[in-house]
Amino acid sequence: MNDQGPGAAFEEQSAEAVPEDVYGSWSPTPDPDGTRVAFISDRGGAPAIWIKGSEPQPVSSGITLARVTSISWSPDGEWLACLVAGSGSSRDEVWVARPDGSGLRLVAGGPGSTAWLAAGTHHGWTPDGRLMLTETVGVVASAVLISPADGTRQVIISGELISLLDVAGGRALLRRGPRSYRTLSVCLLDGSDEQSVDTSVSGERGGFVDHGALSPDGKFVYARSEADHDRAALVRIALDGGVELLARREEAELQYFTLAADGASAVLLWNEYGGTNAVSLLNLESLREDEIGPLPRDVVDDCQVFAGGKSLLLTAEDWSDPKGAWTIDLTSGMTLPLTSRADGELRGSRGSSYATVDAADLTRPVLRRFPGLDGREINGWLYRPDSPAPWPTMIHLHGGPESQERPVYNSLFQSLVAAGIAVFAPNVRGSSGFGRAYETADDVELRLGSIQDVYAATEHLLGTGISIPGRIGLMGRSYGGYLTLAGLTTYPERFAVGIDVCGMASLETFYQHTEPWIAAAAVSKYGDPAKDAELLREFSPIHRIDRLSAPLLVVHGADDTNVPVEEAEQVVAALAERGVPHRYLRFAGEGHDLLDTANRVEFVRSAVEWVEQHLGHV
Repeated sequence: MNDQGPGAAFEEQSAEAVPEDVYGSWSPTPDPDGTRVAFISDRGGAPAIWIKGSEPQPVSSGITLARVTSISWSPDGEWLACLVAGSGSSRDEVWVARPDGSGLRLVAGGPGSTAWLAAGTHHGWTPDGRLMLTETVGVVASAVLISPADGTRQVIISGELISLLDVAGGRALLRRGPRSYRTLSVCLLDGSDEQSVDTSVSGERGGFVDHGALSPDGKFVYARSEADHDRAALVRIALDGGVELLARREEAELQYFTLAADGASAVLLWNEYGGTNAVSLLNLESLREDEIGPLPRDVVDDCQVFAGGKSLLLTAEDWSDPKGAWTIDLTSGMTLPLTSRADGELRGSRGSSYATVDAADLTRPVLRRFPGLDGREINGWLYRPDSPAPWPTMIHLHGGPESQERPVYNSLFQSLVAAGIAVFAPNVRGSSGFGRAYETADDVELRLGSIQDVYAATEHLLGTGISIPGRIGLMGRSYGGYLTLAGLTTYPERFAVGIDVCGMASLETFYQHTEPWIAAAAVSKYGDPAKDAELLREFSPIHRIDRLSAPLLVVHGADDTNVPVEEAEQVVAALAERGVPHRYLRFAGEGHDLLDTANRVEFVRSAVEWVEQHLGHV
């Protein structure tokens, strides 16, 4: 329910269908005095920087900076740090610009490299106004500090699978290791005196850590830790010895946390079962934890304290409202939308079939639980048409696999439901949000378990009368695209149609063509391409492609170097050779994500048309 962009021209029409794309806004960041908030919005047709004063206005400059994915305002208010999706590959660049758009230049992540901002208390900035980032070339990552004024660089340390998380008190906080198996360490700013950080309170289990921050004096490390508990909790580690458990919940895991600038409190973002959120404010001296709420929407992110500790800035979204920036007054609890209309009406993007849709015309998903073939509980969100069951149904598989299907707005899901087709979006094993044991339950030799969960989902849909036998389809993106191909080739009799969006057809060729740093980090999830070559071959759908009979829509970005476009092209070639009905939708200029609105609109239109053609509707 976000504002319509300036100059957008829509023919007024009734909300008879769902726009194939709607505006969203994210990555809000306040200036130091709290009077303005910068954010990213794709309301103009591609992600770009907007600044909210009395009214949101786009940043203007002599050079158009598009495809921006996140931003952060410097502590002195002089600069914006911008993470930008680079052209021609799935790599990221870091740019800086003045808030008026002047001084724009690239500072990290040029050709042949990728870069990302650290988190930290100041969200990518040191207290003295230098950028904290990681820049990777090949498999070698460097923790770097950069002055935005003159580009002066200080390399703290370099090595494989390193990320810089924070800098404070003359120390750097580093994260090391591959996906799901990362640990923390600290070192001095010249890279010397590195020491590991044990996040276990009991000392019996070291645990793995993906997020941490330093106290302002650099004497303590705060970490989101899975040590001692299956569900992540917040711990504090004194660098001179001792670990303290600060906050944990039995039925929720700590998704993320951020420290206030003065280090006196922390905002804790809790992921509750199924993917909704709770937020609390923890006093780091008294350890009193106060719930913040009510939240403006069920799913929130990007939380940070601003305005001298008086307000919370965050993004919020749900099934009937795309992501937008909001504030919460920490005294009164009052919520204020900064970029959302909050009036029950969604605005379609340019080129969509409809200008608006009333939220009352959308479908609220319901959470369903079902057993895997081994009895493990799986859950998923069901989107139901406004007609009696059973329905033709599409199963959608999310990417990652360390991601999570959550009840947020999805144009594709709502468009399919409007066409009379149900959508079931399960969180198969390997998904985040349900504890470490669940997230690692599909690692390497356990891969078959997640493929079997896809079959179990069809059993649930048919056994409970949700779906029509013979009219179930399978679709997914990235790792979900891989699972789609795996499901279509392992259980071909179950599926009548498929949509593979930038999925891996071969784990072998994925390793050969993906970016080196992506390959190095993926070994812990998929296996080592040398040591586990036989296993990778066994779990690669391309070697069973002769079993695929369902009509398949293949979608890929031509510039994707995360899951390289060769993955799609070998599937298309194999289907063409065998005469299997298929269509190849290749988007020029796009990487692993479709960032241009026109391309997202074309994708949703094509996907719904493909499903209707081959699956039909009631």
